[in-house]
Amino acid sequence: MRTAAVEWVDRFVVHLRDERRMSPHTATNYERDLRRVVEFCTAKSVFDWSELNAHVVRGYASWRHRSGIGGRSIQRELSALRMFYKYLDRENVTHSNPTLGVRAPKAVRRLPKTLDADQVSRLLQIDPADILAVRDYAMMELLYSSGLRLAELVGLDIHDIDLIDKTVRVTGKGSKARMVPVGRKAQSALQNWLARRACLVSGNDKAVFISKRGQRISPRAVQLRLREWGITQGISSPLHPHKLRHSFASHLLESSGNLRAVQELLGHADISTTQVYTHLDFQHLAKVYDQAHPRAKKNFKAK
Repeated sequence: MRTAAVEWVDRFVVHLRDERRMSPHTATNYERDLRRVVEFCTAKSVFDWSELNAHVVRGYASWRHRSGIGGRSIQRELSALRMFYKYLDRENVTHSNPTLGVRAPKAVRRLPKTLDADQVSRLLQIDPADILAVRDYAMMELLYSSGLRLAELVGLDIHDIDLIDKTVRVTGKGSKARMVPVGRKAQSALQNWLARRACLVSGNDKAVFISKRGQRISPRAVQLRLREWGITQGISSPLHPHKLRHSFASHLLESSGNLRAVQELLGHADISTTQVYTHLDFQHLAKVYDQAHPRAKKNFKAK
């Protein structure tokens, strides 16, 4: 595509960051997806956004699928292109949207991996021996207690925590804020960490969780620390922050059966996103049935 067409991608990214207030990570993902479309269109001799049509978009989706890219990833890329064309319409660049009616190949629905209650108990049975362990314990307790996303955890500021009201104010996707409760053990872990936080913090950083360098901890650092704790505590599968979020949702739904409440606590805009945990709940019931029912594993021939 011509330079002018590529420049619209750059303007769109600025729009996402400055007007839509999307995170730099999300904006970068959109930019990468759109630049990949640019490369494809250039190879197909499409040199302007107004020239792109549904046939070319379907060809792009098919090309990505043949390259081994999963349906979910292609859906995300088409979503980025669809949003980009809404922006171009607003800017009077083109008033046609070639993505309308184009669907990605159906994605294989993968159930999120969780820890069972015993594994969570084993993971959190630690006696923090140093200040970093105190911090890590508070992070893990909060992730499991309140079902936070990784970005929500690292984005927490001191004023977001209300231990008197036993709540935390979370800023989720799309800069949407929600209040979530904090469990008893997470409250205690947070109090212990906040009492020691001043020993690490540098300057006036308001972040709840601080790195050993005194600044807001990075998502990558959280991932690495949790992976290490998973190994230390004998968790058989790799531990990552989202596994604790999935475990929170699965265990809460299993106990309460209240799908709508779980949706609100997780910050899901669409309840269909939360419904995946009903499948996890059924898996648990099926496992109990197989282990306990005397006829569960017997095959009978019709007489």
